[in-house]
Amino acid sequence: MAIALPPSWLEVLEQEFDKPYMVKLRDFLKSERESGQVVYPKNADIFNAFNTTHFEDVKVVILGQDPYHGAHQAHGLSFSVQKGIAIPRSLMNIYKELQSDIPGFIPPSHGNLEEWAKQGVLLLNATLTVRASTPGSHQKRGWEEFTDHVIKTISDKKEAIVFILWGAFAQSKAVLIDEKKHFIIRSPHPSPFSADRGFFGSKPFSKTNEILKKEGKQPIDWQIH
Repeated sequence: MAIALPPSWLEVLEQEFDKPYMVKLRDFLKSERESGQVVYPKNADIFNAFNTTHFEDVKVVILGQDPYHGAHQAHGLSFSVQKGIAIPRSLMNIYKELQSDIPGFIPPSHGNLEEWAKQGVLLLNATLTVRASTPGSHQKRGWEEFTDHVIKTISDKKEAIVFILWGAFAQSKAVLIDEKKHFIIRSPHPSPFSADRGFFGSKPFSKTNEILKKEGKQPIDWQIH
């Protein structure tokens, strides 16, 4: 697991990489690969969320749970897939909500969300790796301790961040966020199993931009090209 982060993230996270849980996590990932398991995303993309959205640029956090576990899908950004890969159903529902929430939004032909990340939307999964075809296989190996620290660090060191928490798992992380200085947008998950129970019509994207404008920040252009 290669760890190469921008200086602004290293400044606030560097000490985590020497902690015992991270050493165990590195050993676990090494053993996975040595035993012939395919692990997603590829090593170079594990910290893609941090390399694409630098700490000083974070305005919004969209929290996912696990990377996609199919071939060529995951590339280190929550809910995002690489170009040329079929758009997952949860992301198709996100696009549907964008169509009703943001006037003029046109669903793109791909599922790569890098354009959001480059505008300050941290697309963070709670677990940053997964064994191929085995969802949840790398949970409780240390990643959650790391990403909980990331969320708390953003809460402690930044101001007026919008946290978009979809579903019960993401919403369980609200305890790490100081709601006196940040904003939390909660709704059911965009999964086909729950989108009809309150995700559709929740308008998270326009609500986010209203908050950003009120806080004197540049709103997000949600249109993907």
